[in-house]
Amino acid sequence: MYTVEIYKTDKRTKAGERLVLKKDYATDNRSTLELSVRAHMQKGERYEIHETYVTRTSLMGGKEFQERYDTPYYCSPSSETYWSM
Repeated sequence: MYTVEIYKTDKRTKAGERLVLKKDYATDNRSTLELSVRAHMQKGERYEIHETYVTRTSLMGGKEFQERYDTPYYCSPSSETYWSM
């Protein structure tokens, strides 16, 4: 499973670009997904493709688990801040 993020240039923002689309795709073939995304790109846009789930290790139990790639650090059981609240 992959997640595609599409950014568009925007001089009004500090970073110079803004996120316009974030979409999950249930496919195992990254190259086909990349070709599909490139075909629909417009001028001034760029894309990033991420694996939707990453494997991490819990800080307390040491067990491996999967979570979304964009989970904030403080919300992840693999961080000390998660367990210190």
